[in-house]
Amino acid sequence: MTRTRPQPGCQDLVFRDACPLDEAGEMALEDYARSVGRASAAELLRAAAGSGAVTGVHLCAAKAELDATARADIEDFARALAAGGTGGLGWS
Repeated sequence: MTRTRPQPGCQDLVFRDACPLDEAGEMALEDYARSVGRASAAELLRAAAGSGAVTGVHLCAAKAELDATARADIEDFARALAAGGTGGLGWS
Protein backbone atom coordinates (compact mmCIF):
# COMPACT_ATOMS: atom_id res chain seq x y z
CA MET A 1 0.00 0.00 0.00
CA THR A 2 1.23 3.45 -0.85
CA ARG A 3 -0.19 6.87 -1.43
CA THR A 4 -0.44 6.12 -5.14
CA ARG A 5 -2.53 3.01 -4.42
CA PRO A 6 -4.76 3.99 -1.48
CA GLN A 7 -6.86 1.33 0.19
CA PRO A 8 -9.65 1.45 2.77
CA GLY A 9 -8.44 3.19 5.90
CA CYS A 10 -5.81 5.31 4.14
CA GLN A 11 -5.73 8.96 5.12
CA ASP A 12 -3.52 12.01 4.72
CA LEU A 13 -2.43 14.28 7.54
CA VAL A 14 -1.36 17.61 6.01
CA PHE A 15 0.75 19.90 8.21
CA ARG A 16 0.11 23.64 8.58
CA ASP A 17 3.72 24.34 7.54
CA ALA A 18 6.40 22.20 5.93
CA CYS A 19 9.08 20.73 8.22
CA PRO A 20 12.65 20.26 6.98
CA LEU A 21 13.87 16.85 8.17
CA ASP A 22 17.04 14.84 7.70
CA GLU A 23 16.92 11.14 6.84
CA ALA A 24 16.87 9.99 10.47
CA GLY A 25 14.08 12.46 11.24
CA GLU A 26 12.07 11.24 8.27
CA MET A 27 12.35 7.62 9.42
CA ALA A 28 11.41 8.57 12.97
CA LEU A 29 8.37 10.54 11.79
CA GLU A 30 7.12 7.71 9.57
CA ASP A 31 7.51 5.21 12.41
CA TYR A 32 5.88 7.53 14.96
CA ALA A 33 2.95 8.40 12.67
CA ARG A 34 2.41 4.72 11.87
CA SER A 35 2.33 3.88 15.57
CA VAL A 36 0.12 6.77 16.70
CA GLY A 37 -2.18 6.32 13.70
CA ARG A 38 -2.38 2.56 14.23
CA ALA A 39 -1.62 2.14 10.54
CA SER A 40 0.09 -0.65 8.62
CA ALA A 41 2.50 1.83 7.00
CA ALA A 42 3.23 5.54 6.70
CA GLU A 43 4.64 7.56 3.81
CA LEU A 44 5.80 11.18 3.97
CA LEU A 45 4.13 13.88 1.91
CA ARG A 46 6.63 16.33 0.39
CA ALA A 47 6.50 19.83 -1.00
CA ALA A 48 8.36 18.63 -4.14
CA ALA A 49 10.13 15.50 -5.31
CA GLY A 50 13.60 15.29 -3.78
CA SER A 51 12.75 18.01 -1.28
CA GLY A 52 13.65 17.66 2.39
CA ALA A 53 10.50 19.61 3.26
CA VAL A 54 7.83 17.31 4.67
CA THR A 55 4.29 18.64 4.32
CA GLY A 56 2.48 15.75 6.00
CA VAL A 57 2.09 12.01 6.32
CA HIS A 58 0.00 9.46 4.43
CA LEU A 59 -1.18 6.63 6.68
CA CYS A 60 -1.99 3.30 5.05
CA ALA A 61 -4.83 1.18 6.39
CA ALA A 62 -5.23 3.06 9.67
CA LYS A 63 -7.46 1.28 12.19
CA ALA A 64 -9.55 4.45 12.73
CA GLU A 65 -9.80 8.06 11.59
CA LEU A 66 -7.21 10.22 13.36
CA ASP A 67 -8.76 12.48 15.96
CA ALA A 68 -7.59 16.07 16.51
CA THR A 69 -5.31 15.07 19.40
CA ALA A 70 -3.49 12.40 17.37
CA ARG A 71 -3.15 14.76 14.40
CA ALA A 72 -1.67 17.49 16.61
CA ASP A 73 0.65 14.96 18.30
CA ILE A 74 2.11 13.76 14.99
CA GLU A 75 2.57 17.30 13.66
CA ASP A 76 4.13 18.46 16.94
CA PHE A 77 6.54 15.53 16.77
CA ALA A 78 7.53 16.54 13.23
CA ARG A 79 8.15 20.13 14.37
CA ALA A 80 10.24 18.93 17.31
CA LEU A 81 12.32 16.78 14.96
CA ALA A 82 12.85 19.74 12.64
CA ALA A 83 13.94 21.88 15.59
CA GLY A 84 16.32 19.18 16.84
CA GLY A 85 14.32 18.83 20.06
CA THR A 86 13.76 15.07 20.23
CA GLY A 87 15.80 11.94 20.40
CA GLY A 88 14.93 11.11 16.79
CA LEU A 89 14.84 7.35 16.50
CA GLY A 90 14.84 7.02 20.29
CA TRP A 91 11.24 8.25 20.63
CA SER A 92 9.88 4.79 21.37
